[in-house]
Amino acid sequence: MIGKEILYDVEKFKNLKVLLERTAEKYAENIAFIIKEKNNKEIKYKNITYKEFYDDTNAIGTALLKHELKDKKIAIIGKNRYEWFISYLAVLNGVGTVVPLDKGLPDNEIESLLERCKTDCVVFEDSYIDVMNNIRNKKESTVKTFICMNKKIEGMDYLKDLLEEGKELVKEDKSYLEMPIDEKQVKVLVYTSGTTSLSKAVMLSHYNIVENINGLNSIVKVGPGDVSLAFLPLHHTFGCTGQLFFICNGVTTAFCDGLRHIQENLKEYKVSVFVCVPLLLEAMYKKINLQIEKQGKTRTIKIARAISNFLLKFGIDIRRKIFKQVINQLGGGIRLAVSGAAGIDKDVVKGFADFGIKTIQGYGLTETAPVISAQNDKHVRYGSVGFALPNVDIEIFEPNEEGIGEIIAKGPNVMKGYYENEEATKEVLINGWFHTGDLGYIDKDGYLFITGRKKNVIVLKNGKNIYPEELELLISDLPYVLENMVFGYPKDDDLIVSVKIVYNKDMLPDLSEEEIYNKIWEDVKNINSDLTNYKHIKKLIVTDEPMIKTTTQKVKRFQEIEKILQSENK
Repeated sequence: MIGKEILYDVEKFKNLKVLLERTAEKYAENIAFIIKEKNNKEIKYKNITYKEFYDDTNAIGTALLKHELKDKKIAIIGKNRYEWFISYLAVLNGVGTVVPLDKGLPDNEIESLLERCKTDCVVFEDSYIDVMNNIRNKKESTVKTFICMNKKIEGMDYLKDLLEEGKELVKEDKSYLEMPIDEKQVKVLVYTSGTTSLSKAVMLSHYNIVENINGLNSIVKVGPGDVSLAFLPLHHTFGCTGQLFFICNGVTTAFCDGLRHIQENLKEYKVSVFVCVPLLLEAMYKKINLQIEKQGKTRTIKIARAISNFLLKFGIDIRRKIFKQVINQLGGGIRLAVSGAAGIDKDVVKGFADFGIKTIQGYGLTETAPVISAQNDKHVRYGSVGFALPNVDIEIFEPNEEGIGEIIAKGPNVMKGYYENEEATKEVLINGWFHTGDLGYIDKDGYLFITGRKKNVIVLKNGKNIYPEELELLISDLPYVLENMVFGYPKDDDLIVSVKIVYNKDMLPDLSEEEIYNKIWEDVKNINSDLTNYKHIKKLIVTDEPMIKTTTQKVKRFQEIEKILQSENK
C-alpha cells in the first residue's frame, strides 16, 4: 500500500492533558485564539496566547473540582466560542465526563438527552436560559448545577466568576493539575444525529481521541503561522478533534461569525487552513466559476490552468501567482482545505488544486473519534478518501463482484461502545472490527473510495443496486444546484429512481416555475443518457427551499423522504 505510511515523525501524546501541557510549553507566547468583541458598532480583537489558554483551562478545572463536580457528567451546549472549548477541556482533563450537545436541538430533545445520560451539570449559552429554567424547576432532574458561559444569571453560576475563582485557587490548590488521567476510561459521551429515541451516545476516551490526533499528525503538516477558522460545530467530533489537532500544532484559531460571513471571515483573519463540509466547498467553487464566467475569463483561466499544470511537471509552481485574484476571493491566505462528513465532487478538489489550494478529503464517523482515512501531503487521488491512517486498519467486508462491500475498521480510535446500549454496540463492534454501515472499495494502490451508505442503497425489484451518492455527485455538477438527494420513490411493488433538487434562484432568473422545471428535467435527462438504463432518474422534484439538514450540513435523508411522501399523498 503506497500511501499508508508515516510522512512526519512527530511527538506522540499519551493523553490530552499531556498534549495541552506540551503545547503550552512549546508555543507559550504564540496566539492560540483571536476573539472578536463587539460593543455597539465598535469591534475589537483580543488575542489569547497558548500560555493564557492553558492557564484558563486549568483555572476552570480547579474551580469545578472545588464545586464538588469530580467524576460528574457535565454537558456543554452553545455556539463555537472560546468559553465552550476551555470548558470542554477543563472537564476532560481531570474533572469528569463531558457531554457535548448539538446546539441546534429543540428544547424537548435537550431535556431528554440530559436525562438519558444522567447529567449532573450543564454549561450553556444564555440563549438556552428558558430550557435551563424549565429543567431547574423539575424536582426529578439530575441536573443540579447550571453554569452560563456568557452572562450573569441570578441563581446560576457564571463561567467568568468560576474562571477568576479558579485563578486564585490554583495558586495553592494543585489537585486539578496533578489529577492523574486514565487514558482508556470513558470521558466523552457524544450523541449521534437522530431523533431522541434513535440517537446513541458514543463513548470515547482520551486514548481514542489522542491516537486519532497522533495519526493525523503523521500525514498532514500544519503549524505556527497557520490560521484556522472554527466553522464546524465543536459539539461534533469532526469539529472538536480537528480543533485539538490545530491546537497541538500551534495554529491560531478564529471563530466564524456564521455561514453568511464565511468569505468575510476568511479575509478578516487571513485564514490559511479551513476545515469544512463538502457542500460549502462546492458552493464556493461554483461561485468562483460564476464570477469567472461573468467576467468573460473562462477561456483565459482554462489556458492558464493548462500552462501551470504543464509547468508543475517540471517542479515549477506558479499557481498562486497567476490565480492570485481567485485566491483573493477566499481571503487571500488559504492554502489548505480539509473536507469531511460527506463525499465531495472530485472536480471541485481538482479545481481548487489547479488554483494552488490543496483540498484533503477525509472519512470517518463519531464512533471512530472520528477519522479513519484521509488523503495526505504526499498522496492524493481525486474521488477517493485517501488511505487508512497509519495506526488504523481498514477492510471491505463481504465485497460483491465489483469489490464493493461494507467498510470496517480496527484501531485505537474506535469507540468503547454506545452508552447503556449493549445491543446496538454488539451490532457494530464484531471481533474487534467496527462496522461503519458505509459501502466502498479499495483500489489496487490502497486508496479507499466511498460509494454510499448501506441503508441508503436503492434495491430495485430486478435485484439491481443503485448508490444514490454516485448520482448525487453527477447532479451536483449542474451550476444552479445547491443540493440534491437521490432516493427510491415507492410505486406499486417497486421503486422509482427519483431526485429532489434545490436550485439557486439567482442562477435561473426570469424563468417561470414551469420553465425552471423543464430546464432542470432536460439536464437530468442528459445525465441519464450517460448512465446504464436501470440507473436512470425517472422522477424529479424541484424547489428553492433548503432541505432538512444536520448541523454538519448533511441532508436528513429519511426525514426528507417522509416529507415528500406525505406531501404527494395528500
